[in-house]
Amino acid sequence: MNNSLYQIIVIQFKSFFREPAILFWAVLFPILMAWVLGIAFTEKGEGNATVYFIYDLRKSRSLEKERTETFGKETGNPVKVKFLYKSKEEALEAVKKGEISLFIEEKGDSLIYNFDPANAEVQLTHLLIDKGWNKNASRSRMAALTTRGTRYIDFLIPGLIALGIMNTCLWGIGWNLIELRMKKLLRRMVATPMKKSTFMFALMITRIILSGFESVLLFLFAYMYFDMQLEGSLLALLLIYLGGIFAFSGIAIIVASRTSSSQVGNGLINFVSLPMMVLSGIFFNYHNFPDWAMPVIKSMPLTVLADSIRSIFIEGYSVTEILIPLLILFITGAITYIIGLRIFKWY
Repeated sequence: MNNSLYQIIVIQFKSFFREPAILFWAVLFPILMAWVLGIAFTEKGEGNATVYFIYDLRKSRSLEKERTETFGKETGNPVKVKFLYKSKEEALEAVKKGEISLFIEEKGDSLIYNFDPANAEVQLTHLLIDKGWNKNASRSRMAALTTRGTRYIDFLIPGLIALGIMNTCLWGIGWNLIELRMKKLLRRMVATPMKKSTFMFALMITRIILSGFESVLLFLFAYMYFDMQLEGSLLALLLIYLGGIFAFSGIAIIVASRTSSSQVGNGLINFVSLPMMVLSGIFFNYHNFPDWAMPVIKSMPLTVLADSIRSIFIEGYSVTEILIPLLILFITGAITYIIGLRIFKWY
């Protein structure tokens, strides 16, 4: 009995180590994710934040463009805050774009902290700054950002719509193709007179319908519960939605082009989706990352898609204003679709 138990354990270990790719997903990938998140939220033990300072022109004559201070050293979790001197219009626009979550307005001898009170992280930053400057309650106060476009929920919902588009393509198309190959069903399909491109477009059209239904439900919920509005062009939103589906459908085809193993397929999909989910600013501002990482982050398909959807929802962008990101998504989809179809293994 004990020998049987030993043999079964040995077999399981051999099966695990037989696939080198599994070792990557099980051991190295979590380490990589920890490194990425560590860069986002820590730098030499310090957190990072960017805050706009709206100065009083009657009081302030000459100002530097920016300065950096560290707060909360006594807590053991210091936060390094970069202050940028801007106008109130620039600050409100930056909040809508998700570039900042807090701006401070100087009025005479008083300071007004403007942020969404539903955002716990920003509340902590506000308290650390206020305590660090030794401002008493009579000289500083908080002004809640509750108007549409400046709330955290206005930042979150477009990001969730973009995330849903990516996931429905990577899992709905990519995983579906891997599963069909595992069950030997792709072999049967390729033997029919059906064109390979027809099969791929059928998967894509299915995702357009299903993801569209999911996105509409999410928006209706946000509209009824949070009073969220679509400020921009409905046509622009539809075009960027189709661009996102096309781009991630092509990526899904490449991801599923060769593997017939569920473990490796699951790892590949997570390898593509999780870094973008973390880096692309779906749940938090990606400007927490170092400046050297910004070009890479902004070029990611999910970042392009999420930023475009936010611009349409919050800033009222029209079709002409989203042409460049739309072109990027369609070019990404075209390149990945052509490459994916060329290297695709049908059996």
